[in-house]
Amino acid sequence: MIEVNHLVKEYHISKRQSGLKNAFKALFVHDDTVVRALNDVSFKIDDGEIVGYIGPNGAGKSTTIKTLCGILTPDSGSCLVNGYVPWKDRRAYVKDIGVVFGQRSQLWWDVPIIDSFDLIKDIYSIDTSEYKKNLDELSQLLNLCEIMKTPTRNLSLGQRMKCEIAASLLHNPRILFLDEPTIGLDAVSKLAVRDFIKRINKEKNTTVILTTHDMQDIEALTERVMLIGKGEILLDGSMNELKRKVSDKKKIIVKYKGNRPEICDWMSVDEEKENEITISFCPKTISASDCITYLLKQVEIVDLEVFDISADEMVAKLYEEYHI
Repeated sequence: MIEVNHLVKEYHISKRQSGLKNAFKALFVHDDTVVRALNDVSFKIDDGEIVGYIGPNGAGKSTTIKTLCGILTPDSGSCLVNGYVPWKDRRAYVKDIGVVFGQRSQLWWDVPIIDSFDLIKDIYSIDTSEYKKNLDELSQLLNLCEIMKTPTRNLSLGQRMKCEIAASLLHNPRILFLDEPTIGLDAVSKLAVRDFIKRINKEKNTTVILTTHDMQDIEALTERVMLIGKGEILLDGSMNELKRKVSDKKKIIVKYKGNRPEICDWMSVDEEKENEITISFCPKTISASDCITYLLKQVEIVDLEVFDISADEMVAKLYEEYHI
C-alpha cells in the first residue's frame, strides 16, 4: 500500500538580525541555513494498518505526511502509495486519500457545512447515491445532523474537527492521513472519534496514518508506532515493544487492610501512602500473579491495579535517550 524509500527533504531558511539596518543588509547578503527535515526515511505500511507516527515538534512528521499526500516533492528518494507517485500523479491519486490537518481546514468558512460537503462531492465527482449514503452514515456516526446548516465560522473547534473528518471520508478513500485529529475535542467527542476511526478501519479496511502528541489516541487506536526524530526513523514497532525498550518493569498499586505487607527481594517500593503501596517488579523475574499471590498471603487486599510504564513516560524517555 505505502512504500517509502530513502526520502530526503531539505529546507533553506534565511536568518537576519533585528533592526532596519540589518533588514537592508539582508537584501544583498543572505545568511541561509539548510535544515534537513527528512534524512533517508524508509518504511512500508500494509493495507488496513493503523500506524501512529510520533515525534517532537520539528521532527519531520508533517513533512512526511505532506510528501505522502503529494503536497511536497522530496529532494531525493522514492515513494509509492497505492500504485501512485504522490507528487507526480496527484489528480488520480487524491481520489484514494483523505486528509485531516488539525491546524488547517478544508471547509469553506462562511457557508453552511452541507454546502461545503456538496462542493466536495463535485470536486471528487462522487456519485449522488453514494454521496447520500456516505453523508447519512457519517452524519449519524459523528452526530452532525444538528449543525449541517451552520456556517463553519460558527462552530466550536470540536464540532469543526468532526466535520473535517466527515469531509475527508465522503469519497470513500482507501488511505486516511490524520494530523492531530482530536485537537480541541472534549473527552466524549474524543471517544466518539476514536471509535469511529476504528470502525471504518475494520469495516472498510481503511489504512490510517495518525500523527499526534496525544498518546492516549496512539494507545487507543494504533497497533504499530513509528518514532521520528531529527528527520530519521528511530524506532518502528508495537507500543508494548517500545515500552519494553525503555523500561522492563511493571507496577502494582495495592490498597490493603491491616499492617503493611513485607516486600520480597524481587520487588521494590516506589511510593507509600496510608494503606496503599506502589510496588515495581521485573516480569522476567517474577510474574504479576506471583506478586499478587505473595501479597495475598500477608494482607487483605481491598483493590489493586497492575500497569506498565505510561505512554507519555515512554515517549519522554525515548526523547531523552535519542536527544530529540
